[in-house]
Amino acid sequence: MDVRLTSEQQQLREAAAKLADDLGPDAVGELSDEGRIARLESTVAATEWRTLRSDGASGVEVAIVAEEFGRGLVDVPFLGPVLADDLARRLDREVTGGSGESGGDEAATAGVDLTRSTAGVVESPAELGELSSEDALRWQALALAATSADLVGAARGAHALAVDYAKVREQYGSTIGSYQAVAHLLAEGLALIEGSISVLRHAAWAVDELPGEEAVRAGKIAKIYCARAARTVCETAIQVHGGIGNTWECLAHVYLRRVLVATELWPVKLEDLEVTDLGLS
Repeated sequence: MDVRLTSEQQQLREAAAKLADDLGPDAVGELSDEGRIARLESTVAATEWRTLRSDGASGVEVAIVAEEFGRGLVDVPFLGPVLADDLARRLDREVTGGSGESGGDEAATAGVDLTRSTAGVVESPAELGELSSEDALRWQALALAATSADLVGAARGAHALAVDYAKVREQYGSTIGSYQAVAHLLAEGLALIEGSISVLRHAAWAVDELPGEEAVRAGKIAKIYCARAARTVCETAIQVHGGIGNTWECLAHVYLRRVLVATELWPVKLEDLEVTDLGLS
């Protein structure tokens, strides 16, 4: 596989990033700004990214949008609708649910993910049983890749938040980012993110390019790696912020909440992987 993005995919990334930067929440208080959310919903709907699969987009392109939305804490539905769209495409008909605020399995109790990124997600839609085994596996692979992308995006956002804080917060006359203890934490977080991007890119590519079982295997590996990495990065971001990192006003906990919920969507444990999946055979 060629891990490089095409020019069209890079343009998609830039467009998704700009949307997230322009309309995503910049502070915890903005999560309740109904005017902002309405503008965000209208803009996301206008992009038609929720029907990427029906429009012939690849798993990589779905992952690109999901990653940028996770980074920007985009708080309108995307994962649920795009997975419902993929299922509808495979069935060649409309699928109920997954289009907005309700109709999905409750992957998290109210208040855990303040961005409500799981709204509309159905982990085991009834229509899945109507698909061929190969199509069902590919749908599952897309679900794993998309949630892994959300995890990577959230990790990137939390890391950027911590880096920005380390550049301005001073202790003993110097910015805290100049101290090795903090710099090493941030460097380790960046290394985890880079590893996550690599394994995610392979899983997203595998959705359309590998047999179903292999695509699911790649998705499971990505999910467990990205989930563990993202949680570590988010917890590190809180640590770098020090006391303020444990307050409601700091966005770091919003990233962590999103990561915890995304981890529990199609969860994967280490024991779910075969020895051969880990390259130990």
